[in-house]
Amino acid sequence: MTEAIVHGMILALGLILPLGVQNIFVFNQGALHSRFRSVLPVVVTAALCDTLLIAAAVGGVSLLLLTLEWLTPAVYGAGVLFLLYMGWQIWSAAPASGDARQLSTRGQIGYALSVSLLNPHALLDTVGVIGTGSLGYEGAERWGFAAATAAVSWLWFLGLAAAGRILGRADTSGKATRLLNRGSALLIWAMAVYMGLQLWRSFQA
Repeated sequence: MTEAIVHGMILALGLILPLGVQNIFVFNQGALHSRFRSVLPVVVTAALCDTLLIAAAVGGVSLLLLTLEWLTPAVYGAGVLFLLYMGWQIWSAAPASGDARQLSTRGQIGYALSVSLLNPHALLDTVGVIGTGSLGYEGAERWGFAAATAAVSWLWFLGLAAAGRILGRADTSGKATRLLNRGSALLIWAMAVYMGLQLWRSFQA
């Protein structure tokens, strides 16, 4: 069991550490909210989505879905459109004072669901890497592996939100938040272009 747990933690860290749309969104929301508890809907939603995807991957449901040839291009196509929209929303969000620059709880949950479930790389990494990694274990060890990967997600998103909160408290002028928004938008657009190229190549193959 210990080996399965350690394996799950290391694998999850390798997947979650690279800067992605989900990480950017959680960090930004941490920076924008005046109280840490106000960003908890984002943290909980993102972590729950990861937990459900991990459970599906380990349970074999997502591997079955990927046998549908049309599914992967459809996921990539929807992901490209969403990332273009998300990038524009972040780019055009000028820092403001107080609650004017914060999403409502419903808005936080909606965006967190979108960046978690309309993110092709996250979906395919969960299926291809975590799902495949779990095949080396059976019974309780397999679910121990899954629990370890999910625990890393929960701790990581809490840490990201806290780090964003520290930046938000230090940035009294809003300049750092503006730069963060612009840099985040450029990264998201770059991801959209990359995924668009992958989608194009899949049709050329």
